[in-house]
Amino acid sequence: MTNLVYRGSNYVQHKEAAKKQYVELTYRRNVYSNRKKKASTDHAQLTYRGIPYQI
Repeated sequence: MTNLVYRGSNYVQHKEAAKKQYVELTYRRNVYSNRKKKASTDHAQLTYRGIPYQI
């Protein structure tokens, strides 16, 4: 069991931590670049409290 401290008080954790598989994240430069380029060419119309904005 694990002893935990929260705001100066000690607590005991009564359950075991879950065993999870690790996920490896990858970075694909061309996918990121293409999505960024597409987002910059799309002209979305946003409205906040009745005032229209354009990106």
